[in-house]
Amino acid sequence: MNDRYDALLLFSFGGPEGPDDVMPFLENVTRGRGVPRERLLEVAEHYHHFGGVSPINAHNRTLIAELGARLAARAKDAGRAPLPIYWGNRNWHPYLRDTLATMKADGVERALVFVTSAFGSYSGCRQYQEDLAAARADLAGAPVLDKIRLYYDHPGFLEAQADRVREAIATLPLEHRAHARLVFTAHSVPMTMAKTGPYVPQLEEATRLVAQQIGRSEYDLVWQSRSGPPSVPWLEPDVCDHLDALADRGEKAVVIVPIGFLSDHMEVVWDLDHEGRDRALARGLAFARAGTVGTHPRFVDAIVELVEERTLAAPRKALGVLGVSGDDCARECCPKPQRPAHTAAR
Repeated sequence: MNDRYDALLLFSFGGPEGPDDVMPFLENVTRGRGVPRERLLEVAEHYHHFGGVSPINAHNRTLIAELGARLAARAKDAGRAPLPIYWGNRNWHPYLRDTLATMKADGVERALVFVTSAFGSYSGCRQYQEDLAAARADLAGAPVLDKIRLYYDHPGFLEAQADRVREAIATLPLEHRAHARLVFTAHSVPMTMAKTGPYVPQLEEATRLVAQQIGRSEYDLVWQSRSGPPSVPWLEPDVCDHLDALADRGEKAVVIVPIGFLSDHMEVVWDLDHEGRDRALARGLAFARAGTVGTHPRFVDAIVELVEERTLAAPRKALGVLGVSGDDCARECCPKPQRPAHTAAR
């Protein structure tokens, strides 16, 4: 099966690389969604607080380097050529269309696509597939692109996240470690999106499995980073509201786990490390934030295993009760919301 594929494409969200990029990037993200300019200016300040640079870019570069080294080592051991890795984004350079043109020029005819989103939803899965199809339609002779399946319940993803939680617990004062409340977070989405896709059930299953590996039976799944108008219902409770509720009932410590993010997007470093931490400390809660899976060795191994499912017919791995995700989503899965999503920029 390996000779079916010439390359691996990492397809991601994108983010600004400097102050001059911030507003054009945010305009790309929100185009056609009716987001007020005042909201864009507010989010832009989050980026400017960090020099106008999104952390997602450094993550993707490091992930590509780590993944490339791992794939090359596996290929060498098996006496075969490694798959070259390309990188394209939805909302900023390197844009997907430009990357596909490069792949075509390099002679790539068929590529696997790893999307930096583990869970199924319109914005986290279906929209990426639409982007891939639109980019191919705009380029005559574009490579065939086969998206790798969802991996929210892959053992490597879950083990890497559990390890990050253990690391965070270890940073708390000793007296809080055994009883710190685990609070998993993911990006909130409009209820119209949540009701038509597997996003919430998959997150519920992933959080259960990670908590189980930590040996905790009590934990919470809450939401963050909503940006739509108050008239549009989104998933709740918000993480900061939940921190208030935990303090009100007498909890002493909290570990926030951004399981819905693979890397430290702007929502993680601003909404959790800044706003969430400030709220927790103001309410007297000891606070720790678990790292995202990022380039954890077990997660990099998981990506290799997902590639080898398609290239070498390797066993398909999944934990939990929902079963292994298919390579192809059902046509009716995760439809585009009927109302503007107003999804926040990362």
